[in-house]
Amino acid sequence: MTEAEHLLLYARGKALIADAGYDSDRLVEAIKHRGMKPIVAMNPCRKHNRRTKNRALYHLRGNVECMFHSLKRFRAIATRYEKSSVNFLALVHLGCIMLWLN
Repeated sequence: MTEAEHLLLYARGKALIADAGYDSDRLVEAIKHRGMKPIVAMNPCRKHNRRTKNRALYHLRGNVECMFHSLKRFRAIATRYEKSSVNFLALVHLGCIMLWLN
């Protein structure tokens, strides 16, 4: 959550989908300011400013989570053996290709 607003500067698209860990009024307002629709799950403890989420769009987040889980099955990616960003990105690309072929 500490870097969410910084990463938002690089976000593109019509909506931003996030889990309850990113539920803050400040971040939701920043998402709206960027012209995106916030699809953020609410923290169960939230009592004020409750909002609804588009369940169909939020369901897509599960697909992304499953892809990351499958990608982290590759031990070299999960433990980040490659320390340089170029080599690590190449390894991530290779892992994605392997998942796509299977």
